[in-house]
Amino acid sequence: MYIAQELRKKSIAEYLLYMWQMEDMIRAMGCSLPLIRKAYISQFVDYTEEQKDNEIDWFGNLIRMMNEEGCREYGHLKINQIIMKDLVDLHNRLLQSAKFPYYNAAYYKVLPFIVELRNKGDKEVNEIENCFDALYGVMMLRIQKKTITPETEHAIKELTSFVGMLSDYYIKDRDEGLEFE
Repeated sequence: MYIAQELRKKSIAEYLLYMWQMEDMIRAMGCSLPLIRKAYISQFVDYTEEQKDNEIDWFGNLIRMMNEEGCREYGHLKINQIIMKDLVDLHNRLLQSAKFPYYNAAYYKVLPFIVELRNKGDKEVNEIENCFDALYGVMMLRIQKKTITPETEHAIKELTSFVGMLSDYYIKDRDEGLEFE
């Protein structure tokens, strides 16, 4: 909860990737709050008992939502889907506006990678989610200490830069508002 709150303030992209990781962790622990408490929350030795209780409540709410929304086995919570939709909407507005040439340039720089991702994956998924899927996949490979090819490293570096720019625009739009025309 506390990590998610901080990430949501500074980087919506990091927040979304973190939330996907929490969804997967909950699934890996069989949606068991006692197991999450024992195996995960107990490791936060700097947290007060009140903070740990808040974390337990937060995970309990995530588990309840996953059960209610039918994403106990796979998929993403509606709260995360809404953020993705907001990012896609912002992406489209940025591309359609002449006021954001650097964003357009960054998009066209990563477009070949996006096309490759779409050809390998689910073509029904929008291209921004394709970028997040790639970033998340590589994050999981790194956690598992698996080898990542230089080509993939290069693509991920470019995608990270692009998604970071989109995330920065999201925060700026949320906090100050962007003028598109």
